[in-house]
Amino acid sequence: MVQYNPKEWFGLIFKFHKSDTFRQLFWVMVCVALYSLLLAYLEIEILSLNFKSTPALHSILGFVLSILLVFRTNTAYDRWWEGRRHWGALTNHSRSIAIKIKNMVPNQHFHYSEIMEWIAIYPKVLATHLRNKKLDHKHIPNTVHQPNFVYFKISASLNFLKTEGVINDLQLLQLNTELMAYTDVCGACERIKNTPIPFSYSMFLKKFIFIYIITMPYGFIKEFEYGIVLVVTFVLYVLGSLELVAEEIENPFGTDANDLNLDEMAHNIQLNVNEIAYTF
Repeated sequence: MVQYNPKEWFGLIFKFHKSDTFRQLFWVMVCVALYSLLLAYLEIEILSLNFKSTPALHSILGFVLSILLVFRTNTAYDRWWEGRRHWGALTNHSRSIAIKIKNMVPNQHFHYSEIMEWIAIYPKVLATHLRNKKLDHKHIPNTVHQPNFVYFKISASLNFLKTEGVINDLQLLQLNTELMAYTDVCGACERIKNTPIPFSYSMFLKKFIFIYIITMPYGFIKEFEYGIVLVVTFVLYVLGSLELVAEEIENPFGTDANDLNLDEMAHNIQLNVNEIAYTF
């Protein structure tokens, strides 16, 4: 995730990074600019084709397209924000269950350190799982659903503490309530990752943008003449950028520049749990 100061807006205008949409659309914009230049040259200098100006039609189509893009961007951002909310919940529940175990289980008990270590590593395991990878850990098999495996180990340790009489039924219920939030977060994040925007909708929007851009010179050559090259290229940049940004953030658990920084959040949770376990 790109870190920046939103108050330095003037500097951000001239800042480019590897995921900037200008870089991704550069050659497409070049091709569209050449296409618009060719049409303008044919109309103005050679053939005088007298293209019928249809600015009103393109204005209406532009309005419809803007509504679709707003819906597309909002939907993608909702998915990004929902992912962030679930990771915020994971942070809170990790701290809460660690504090409860700290108060209920003696520090010198064998299962105390074991449970704290599993709680601390769970976010990292979940982050790796959401990226379709496996965490290389000597105690976690690569052939299983690793978040479920860690959940099982924590639950088994809590049940063992209950059997030993270290915690009572009410305390076990409190800890299990916190622990259940782990599966809720995991399931919600998997739902976001495995349910992309419907293919037909995404393809329709891309085709709509393509047709709008390709036909735009026919409607505005008479008004802008050779300036149509800049107008069409700029409109392509704006519309294409909105679609690219929406595509990037609709799955917030990847490694793109605008995705959630799961590694940093997992590391911070691990630091918090270790601080609770061994410092307080």
